[in-house]
Amino acid sequence: MSTHDIVARLKRDARYRARGNRFADFTPGQTFAHHWGRTITEGDNTLFCVLTMHYNPRYTNAEVARAEGHPATPVNPLLVFNTVFGLTVEDCSEGGGPFLGVDDLVYGVPVYPGDTLTAASETIDCRESGKRPEFGIVTWATRGVNQRGEEVVRFRRTNLVRKAR
Repeated sequence: MSTHDIVARLKRDARYRARGNRFADFTPGQTFAHHWGRTITEGDNTLFCVLTMHYNPRYTNAEVARAEGHPATPVNPLLVFNTVFGLTVEDCSEGGGPFLGVDDLVYGVPVYPGDTLTAASETIDCRESGKRPEFGIVTWATRGVNQRGEEVVRFRRTNLVRKAR
């Protein structure tokens, strides 16, 4: 079978699948235990620091980290936040709609390479959008923990969420 035939078959067999939840799918008090989790590696941390030009030596220099009392180089907290935030997307915001912001961001225990992060969110507010009738406004409280159940980050985030599929 040629590449052309394979591509044609894939296109023929493809089915549209609406992804993510819509505004009507959310209710205050609803909880999500987000799937999978993510193990953070030293390479993840180094690449994140370099790509974001975050050169605080605490996150890239083992000697500096040890001198500050860390047993190893801690993971950049912004990578911790972004990782936990990313774990929430499929359940909370994959259905589409602009991100409106994060509030009450608090970091917990440091994360070190090899730690596995998981996340859970609670829907804390749902309301109609006064300016965009095709969207609602939803706020979630999210908590990220490591493999020992220790809180590494918590925050509230708000999105416009599409109403229709």
